[in-house]
Amino acid sequence: MGTEQNRLHQLKLLLTNAKLKEPPGLFTKGDPYAEVTVDGQPPHRTDPAKGTWEPCWNHPFDLLVSKSSEIEIKVYIKYRFKNDLYLGSNTINLAELLRQNSSSLQRNSGNVWNIDKHLTLFDKSRNNVGAVFITFTIGRDANTLNSLLSSLQVASTSAAGSSNSSPAASRAHSQENGGTEEEEPLPQGWETKYDQNGRRYYVDHNSRTTSWSRPKPLPAGWEQRQDPRGRPYYVDHNTRTTTWQRPTTQNVAEFQSWRRQLSDNQEANRANLENRYANSSSDAEPTSGYSGTGSSSSEEPLPSGWEKRVMDNGRVYYVNHETRTTQWEDPRVQIKKASNLPLPPGWEERYTADGTKYFVDHNTRSTTFQDPRVAISATSSGIHYERSYRWKFGQFRHLCSRASLPTGHIKITVSRNSVFEDSFNQILNIPPQDLKRRLFISFKGEEGLDYGGLAREWFFLLSHEMLNPMYCLFEYASKNNYSLQINPASPINPHHLTYFKFVGRIIALALFHNKYIDKGFTLPFYKRILDKPLTMLDLKSIDEDFYNSLKWVKENDLEECGLELYFAHEFEVLGKVEIHELKPGGEDILVTEENKEEYVNLMVSWRFTRGVEEQFKSFLEGFNEIVPIQWLQYFDERELELILVGIQDFDINDWQEHTIYRNYRRSDKQIQWFWQFVCDISDEQRSRLLQFVTGTCRLPIGGFCELMGSNGAQKFCIERVGKENWLPRSHTCFNRLDLPPYRSYEQLKEKLLFAIEETEGFGQE
Repeated sequence: MGTEQNRLHQLKLLLTNAKLKEPPGLFTKGDPYAEVTVDGQPPHRTDPAKGTWEPCWNHPFDLLVSKSSEIEIKVYIKYRFKNDLYLGSNTINLAELLRQNSSSLQRNSGNVWNIDKHLTLFDKSRNNVGAVFITFTIGRDANTLNSLLSSLQVASTSAAGSSNSSPAASRAHSQENGGTEEEEPLPQGWETKYDQNGRRYYVDHNSRTTSWSRPKPLPAGWEQRQDPRGRPYYVDHNTRTTTWQRPTTQNVAEFQSWRRQLSDNQEANRANLENRYANSSSDAEPTSGYSGTGSSSSEEPLPSGWEKRVMDNGRVYYVNHETRTTQWEDPRVQIKKASNLPLPPGWEERYTADGTKYFVDHNTRSTTFQDPRVAISATSSGIHYERSYRWKFGQFRHLCSRASLPTGHIKITVSRNSVFEDSFNQILNIPPQDLKRRLFISFKGEEGLDYGGLAREWFFLLSHEMLNPMYCLFEYASKNNYSLQINPASPINPHHLTYFKFVGRIIALALFHNKYIDKGFTLPFYKRILDKPLTMLDLKSIDEDFYNSLKWVKENDLEECGLELYFAHEFEVLGKVEIHELKPGGEDILVTEENKEEYVNLMVSWRFTRGVEEQFKSFLEGFNEIVPIQWLQYFDERELELILVGIQDFDINDWQEHTIYRNYRRSDKQIQWFWQFVCDISDEQRSRLLQFVTGTCRLPIGGFCELMGSNGAQKFCIERVGKENWLPRSHTCFNRLDLPPYRSYEQLKEKLLFAIEETEGFGQE
């Protein structure tokens, strides 16, 4: 019975036209269109009819229906500049429609019958708002109508039998189901009611909504729930998945059938693939002279360093741990195939005294036990472990994108005159997790909209201020090295540890949001962030005198020179001299030839940490709140510096090659003058020009081809805008320069220099 009830038939519905009543209060005609819904499934829609209250659609729909289906038709008015207006709707019970017309069906041609229907539309207040005219075409296959009518007759007979036994039950059943066969009970939380015109509708007490269509119970293992915003969704406990669409027995069965078919196809493909490789393996193996069981001889062991693994779908693959590659083909088959190939040029095959084969490469004067023909084949297939900079950077950006919060943004409003203080007060008061949302930067008194350009400007200005040695938080590494390191005299500021935590957050935020800072740190500072060991050679870049002293101690005999050194060293901070013991009791331990290696190592470690242990600990605390150190494990110190600071060397040819033009051509004289201007100015002015257009004076590692805009990669753009007496304008969120059509090179040079050197701030057009 249930199978017959859920059996689907194809029904063609032709929505021809409608006569609608004009709603009061409307001053313009809209574009009416209709929606057709079957049993709560996704609706089918007609095209809007332009500006009329008597639309003629003539739109056919192919519907899948059962004998208990209900077809709902809704009419809307579409407007160009406001939301669509709901006009009215009505519902057709297919069983009732067929029962009323079973004796007077009009045969069209072949096995096709037509039913014409005039359907009145009602609005939410149950007022008549017009009518639609429909033609149903039934029976594309010869058995459709007969099946529907026979099922209705059976239902009518069973209903009559039940009425003889219980007239009251029959009346209740007839009232509930509109004369159709017995239907399944309503889902939990649903109720049937009737309006003042006696029409049946359904109330969902779970979501507090009503529907003209009778709800069908959820399939086995499904559950309806509501999210925090009150929206209903459905949980499939069978597959542990969720969906917004209400499931029915039909679509669940269709989906399961599709999954079974897909699984069968995958299994068949896998079997064919394994058979193919099995055949290739058997072809490559020499035939055995005797096999007691009629099968192949026992499987040969894999070559050294290889491992056989199986995927979840049962497919076999092989791992070469020596080259860190994977491949589908059996390496034993590869070896046997390669034995028939010639050796590469310059290679020779030889044998040891015990008969072991090895290969001589006369090109590099080296030997190996691995067949070079197999090595070449192995490197030409499989999945390689890549450790290039681009791979590392891609992995890091993937981790950041996964940790970012996609909804909402964090608004930070600062003044250009106090960007350090304003940012400090706001950043430390925001939870670290919220800082992983999109940053929306606003400068006081400026109406710029931040699509990325203002954020780049903010990171540049803030890093320029907070890393300024005048604040006594950082200092230059040496007189000849303008890289920064932590200043041991920072305790002069009683809140210096809080400031270092703030600096750590900002540096991590720049990495997380893929922005650059103005100044860079020393390479040993980056090594400390990465928790990499420091060596004596790292001292040379920050304190060459100290490095030379330790080098002399390491290379000379202290006893011959008569030099007395102890495991202690004096250190002066803010006029106060302190003695630091490199090891417990170091003031009394003399440095000798036997222990001077330990002395040098302890001195190197102390030189990098003297007076800055607490400051660096606070810096890492703020840094780890945004970016865990584990995310940077693949980088070295130079790569970390490139990610954070970028590059500042300008390749003008690369700049030209990756520039696009709007309303200009490359051959226009204004474009020729612009590139002449770029070649004539200094590197500092080029930096200011790049900052004027993009918001930062730094370039990505890949150069101008990797400039980032509001929607990802966005090339440098020059657009023709304005009049010749206008100043150039920039859109930093889009890397765009608005260049007016100046009449001479001198005028262009004067306007551009004034724009990049004398202007500041953002505006909104």
